[in-house]
Amino acid sequence: MCGIVGYIGKQEAFPILIKGLKRLEYRGYDSAGVALQHASGDIVVCKTKGKVINLESCAQGKDLSGSLGIAHTRWATHGEPSERNAHPHYSESGEIALVHNGIIENYRELKRSLSSEGYTFQSDTDTEVLVQLIEHTKKKYNLSLFRAVQKALGNVIGAYAIAVIDKNEPHCLVATRKSSPLAIGVGDDNKEFFLASDPTPMIEYTRDIIFVEDGGIVELIPGKAPYIETLSNQVIEPKISNVTMDLGMIEKEGYPHFMIKEILDQPRVLCDCMRGRVNPDLKEVILSAMVDHRDRLLSAERIIIVGCGTSWHAGLIGKQLIEGLARIPVEVEYSSEFRYRNPIIRPTDVVIAMSQSGETADTLAAIQLAKEKGAFIYGICNSVGSSIARATDSGTYIHVGPEIGVASTKAFTGQVTVLALLALCLGREKGSLDPQHYTQIIDDLLILPEKIEKIFEQKERIEHLSTRFTYAHNFIYLGRGINYPVALEGALKLKEISYIHAEGYPAAEMKHGPIALIDEEMPIVVIATRDKIYEKVVSNIQEIKARKGRIIAIVNEGDTQVANMVDYVIEIPEIAPELEPLLTVVPLQLLSYYIAVCKGKDVDQPRNLAKSVTVE
Repeated sequence: MCGIVGYIGKQEAFPILIKGLKRLEYRGYDSAGVALQHASGDIVVCKTKGKVINLESCAQGKDLSGSLGIAHTRWATHGEPSERNAHPHYSESGEIALVHNGIIENYRELKRSLSSEGYTFQSDTDTEVLVQLIEHTKKKYNLSLFRAVQKALGNVIGAYAIAVIDKNEPHCLVATRKSSPLAIGVGDDNKEFFLASDPTPMIEYTRDIIFVEDGGIVELIPGKAPYIETLSNQVIEPKISNVTMDLGMIEKEGYPHFMIKEILDQPRVLCDCMRGRVNPDLKEVILSAMVDHRDRLLSAERIIIVGCGTSWHAGLIGKQLIEGLARIPVEVEYSSEFRYRNPIIRPTDVVIAMSQSGETADTLAAIQLAKEKGAFIYGICNSVGSSIARATDSGTYIHVGPEIGVASTKAFTGQVTVLALLALCLGREKGSLDPQHYTQIIDDLLILPEKIEKIFEQKERIEHLSTRFTYAHNFIYLGRGINYPVALEGALKLKEISYIHAEGYPAAEMKHGPIALIDEEMPIVVIATRDKIYEKVVSNIQEIKARKGRIIAIVNEGDTQVANMVDYVIEIPEIAPELEPLLTVVPLQLLSYYIAVCKGKDVDQPRNLAKSVTVE
């Protein structure tokens, strides 16, 4: 989950590294640090507890010149957030410095072995073991830094993306990865190189990116092409991709937070998500995966959707879409539980792996298990060139652009949109979807962005409403049918950024326990749109009002029945029932955002969370 950056070239490294850390801070912000090859020849390390802004303050007045450096922003795993546990870590001699994203599973065994050799440790981290091991290996076998890293990692069990510098090799930066993301930015004529956990820190300097393959060890020397080998000495030819990314999407552009920018960006990015896939003239959905793997997808006896957090919620909606439109049985699993419960996976199954980052460790592990059992793997992710994109048989990018706010918003609606497109394709090709119904959903997809824009007209009213609920310690979110996962997602958003305990339930299940919590102080959010079970939800609302609960209802425009029963209403336009989650979730995103802002919380970087969960 941590973020790592590196630079080697002719420019001053420190400003590049700091800017890179800020763009990776969504990956963790417990501590931050930088190591530079100083003009004097020494490696200078500066690190501190807290966010990158604290590192900038700590660095003021220090001589941090140099054109080679590595840096790190941390999400703590082993060892509490503190200066002593912050990266970079350096070796016993002070000659080697290292940053690391991942977890070393056998670090205790390695630490005992190194301690017996006289090495001492200054931190509680697993990472410090790596840098000591590399130095020990380098000196014992009289190796270059590259070969020392290569040989040392042969003894390491775990996940890692690391960058290493050595005082004695001032023109060399070594990096490698296993089960954690790593990208290399290539400057003009190989005169400089950039390194990061994802491309966002590099795109203002270069669009030529190497996505390092699992097990690849990279040696970067200015003036030479990147050299890559595996642990087993197999040479890998670097593959350079040209990454197109709008720089504005990783800047706030005048908004107070990335989260509100990303919420309000949803109409535009959903157009991007559908572009080239929904033909407005022919009223047709085309996915390249359906063209390339039609028979395999249509022959699926069962679909298993795996994901974590928000992706899991999107998967629950996908289940209802695929089962309803394509009549294929669907199961939805937490990636983190899937591989540990010895699941039944058949070669006739299709496994859909969902991840915004494309790097979620649990989901990657689920993919590996499904592959071993012969299932067809379909990836849905946002990050081009990510590990999941490369590990799957086929898939679809959601194309919503970088999502910087830790609490996912536009990625969720992008995932649901792609699942809707997939369900439409499967339903039409299987003949289970009435052509008129197919066309109706496509018509509503095409006007979806403007319907979301209409919800934004209530933004100020939702902001005002939010001020009334900052006192709350608990919330209940209720929905039925396809809107039940939206209730789960709304509750998750509130928990993530406001630290208010919230739970989502199917509305009918409220009376099987949660109703005991309801009193005049309890806020309850009810999704009460006009669908086939509308009257059932109305009955649930009456049960709540009988116990004096305070109800915020999400209703369709013009609904006076519910409006007359509840305390507050937020209206959404009418749309095909299958697409309702793409509208009902938007006011819940806004509600969570404004409550958190009213409470003075750090909306973009909530405590204890990170955007990309690359460890188990």
